[in-house]
Amino acid sequence: MESRSDFARNGAPAPPEGIAEATIKSEHASEKDCDDKKEADEEEPVKGKDEEVPTSTAQATDFPEGGWRGWGTVAGAFLIQFCGFGYTGSFGVYQAYYVQTYLANESASAISWIGGMNAFLVISSGLVTGRLYDKGYFYYLLIGGSILYSFSLFMLSLAQPDHYYQVFLCQGLGMGLGAGTVYVSSVAVVSHYFVKWRALAMTIVASGSSLGAVIHPIMLNNTLNGWLGFGNAVRASAGLVTGLLLIACLLMRPRLPPSKHTITIAQAARKFSRDPAYIFATIGLSLFTIAFYYPLFYIQLDASVHGLSSTFSFYSLVILNSASFVGRLAPGFLAHSFGVANMITIAVLGCSILLFVMIAVKSVASVVVVGIIYGFFAGNYITLMAPLMAVLSDNMSELGVRMGLAFAFSGIGGLVGGAISGALLTSKYIWWRPAVFSGALGMFATASFAAMTFCLARKARTAKRRPEAEP
Repeated sequence: MESRSDFARNGAPAPPEGIAEATIKSEHASEKDCDDKKEADEEEPVKGKDEEVPTSTAQATDFPEGGWRGWGTVAGAFLIQFCGFGYTGSFGVYQAYYVQTYLANESASAISWIGGMNAFLVISSGLVTGRLYDKGYFYYLLIGGSILYSFSLFMLSLAQPDHYYQVFLCQGLGMGLGAGTVYVSSVAVVSHYFVKWRALAMTIVASGSSLGAVIHPIMLNNTLNGWLGFGNAVRASAGLVTGLLLIACLLMRPRLPPSKHTITIAQAARKFSRDPAYIFATIGLSLFTIAFYYPLFYIQLDASVHGLSSTFSFYSLVILNSASFVGRLAPGFLAHSFGVANMITIAVLGCSILLFVMIAVKSVASVVVVGIIYGFFAGNYITLMAPLMAVLSDNMSELGVRMGLAFAFSGIGGLVGGAISGALLTSKYIWWRPAVFSGALGMFATASFAAMTFCLARKARTAKRRPEAEP
C-alpha cells in the first residue's frame, strides 16, 4: 500500500548526500508503518473519484516509465504549463500596453495589481486544489479550470478601454483562478508514470511555462500593437490557448488511486512551526517572490521609456523568458551533484544581484545582459521550488500540504510585489527605487535560504550520528 501523497511523486532532483540519507530514512519509516495494512489493502480494491484503479499501488518496479499514456500525460502537462504559468509570465506585455495605451488613466502600481492577483492565485490556489487532487478530483480540477481560464480570456477581449475593473475581473481573478486550479494537478499527475525518468519528465513539464513565456509575448506584441487591436488580438490568443487546453485534457490520465494518508492543514501548521528549515524556506520564498516579478512586469516598459526601439522593447521580455527556458532545464542535470537547497540559494543570490543591476538598464546591451542572466537564475528558482519542499519533508505523505502552505505565503509576495514596485516607480519613472527595494529583499531572502541550508545540514549530521533502531 502506497502511503505517500501524489505530490510526493513529483520526482525532485536528488538533494545533497546527507539530506538525501535523512529523507530516505523517513520514507522507510513511513513505509514500515503501512506494512501491517498492506495485506488488507490488497484484498479490497481501491477506487478513485475519477476511475477504478488496480488494487495495490505501484512499487518502483511497477511504474511503466512512460508508454503512450505516460508520455501523453507529460505532453498534456507541458501544454497546461504553456497556457497557464507561461501566460502569467507574459504579463509584462500587458503591463506596458495598459500603462501606455489601454488603461492610460491608471498608475503603473494599480495596473500591477492585475498581474499580481493573477500570480497570487496561480501559486496560492494549491493550498485548496492540492487537497482536492489528493482526494481524487483530478478531472474536475483539470476540466473545470481549463473552462474557467478560456472563458475569462475570451471575456478579457470584451473589456473596454479605461475600464479597469473589467480587466481586473477577467485577467486578475478569472484567469488566475483558472490557471491555479489546473497548475498543481497537472504537475502531480505526471509522477504516476515515472520513477527512473521522473526528473526528465518533470523538467520537460516545467519547461512548458518558459516556452509559453517566450511564444505568448511575441504573439501579443505583434497583434496588440498591430492592425488587429486589443479585442481581436486577445481573442486570437484565447483561441490558441483554448485549443491547446482541449488537447491537454484529452491527453492527461491519472493512473494511481488517491492517497488515504494525508495530513490536515491544521496538523501541518502545528508540526511545521517547529521545523526551522521549513520556516526559513517559507520566509525566503515569500520575500523573494515580492522581488521576483519586478523584471517580468517592468523590463519591457523600462526599455520603452528609455527610448529603445519599439521592436527591441517588444522582444526584451522574450529575451528574459528564453534564458529562463534554459535555466529551467539546468537543475535536472546539476541538482544531483550540487543539491536542491544549495542550488536554490545560489539562484536567489544571482537574481538579487541582477535586481540591483536593473538600475543601469538604459541601453540595448544592458537589457540583453540583464535579461539573459536574470532569466537563467529565475528559471533555476522556479524549477527548484517544488523539489525543495520534497527535501524539507520528513514524511512524503505531508508533501502536498507543505507545498500548499509555503506556496500560499509566497503567493502573497506575488500579489503585492508588482504593485509595490509600481508605487516606488511613480509616474515619473524613478527606476532606482524599485530596483534597490527588490534587490534588498532578494538579499534578505538569500540569507533566509542560507539559514535553511544550514539547518538541513545540521539535521542530516544529527541523523547520521543517531544509532540505528533495533529491528
